[in-house]
Amino acid sequence: MSKKHVAVLMGGFSSERPVSLASGGECAAELERAGYPVTRVDVDRNLSARLAELRPDVVFNALHGPYGEDGTVQGILEYLQIPYTHSGVLASAVTMDKDLSKRLAKTFGIPVAESKVMDRHQIGSRHPMQPPYVVKPVAEGSSFGVVIVDANQSHPPQIITSDEWAYGDRVMVERYVHGRELTCAVMGDVALGVTEIIPQGHAFYDYDSKYVPGGSKHVCPAEISPNIYQQVTKLALKAHQAFGCRGVTRSDFRYDDRFSENGELIWLEINTQPGMTATSLVPEIALAAGHSFAELLEWMVEDASCMR
Repeated sequence: MSKKHVAVLMGGFSSERPVSLASGGECAAELERAGYPVTRVDVDRNLSARLAELRPDVVFNALHGPYGEDGTVQGILEYLQIPYTHSGVLASAVTMDKDLSKRLAKTFGIPVAESKVMDRHQIGSRHPMQPPYVVKPVAEGSSFGVVIVDANQSHPPQIITSDEWAYGDRVMVERYVHGRELTCAVMGDVALGVTEIIPQGHAFYDYDSKYVPGGSKHVCPAEISPNIYQQVTKLALKAHQAFGCRGVTRSDFRYDDRFSENGELIWLEINTQPGMTATSLVPEIALAAGHSFAELLEWMVEDASCMR
């Protein structure tokens, strides 16, 4: 039986275009090695016409950030009735908005850090909350625009209100949670495992520590107590299901164990379009759980559908 024709969407026009090109390129190559006919599509404003011409059996969505991860392209695919990977329109839109997703997560009993949403120009020269805190764009990924304000800083960083800021005026100011960076991948209705991310030479898991070679160390499985490990997997699966996500997702956490092993565990966000190169976090976690990169991608293609 011939395998499905897969159109891999990549690139696009968000800040995460380079990340998407890397994810899409590796996924396309691996799917070809697995025997799938693959068409690479560098997404532009003519996507709808391009897909109508290609008539693929499945779309593998390797886009990241606005337009690719926020329900926009998912709506196009629903309109065209082309089965696609990852989450659907509503789950994608809700989880892309950090404020809305945190509010909903809290109602589901998922622990989140205190935060407020402001126009960045309102921050001015006075701290909007007691430092340390984090300022982040409400609808960006890959840590673009994330600023950590230390406890000893006398005023907010000027970059937040400067003309150089390119991430929109709506920002979230969130209590900084000390501790360790944990992440958990979910595949379908199964939490695959937990990885600890240790930035190397960076204050936090920023863009460079994510994508520059040697920028971070991944400990998989995370060397944490069985109790905390189980809590992370339960919360990641709970978020995946509560938001109505499909396919593969990854939830990020902070775990402060400075004063006790139980410590404080805080859910930060869920990624409905996590990075998908062979060395990205989700494929690493999947491999540790017994799924090769090819097997993971094939599962995602066969899982694809509309009305997700």
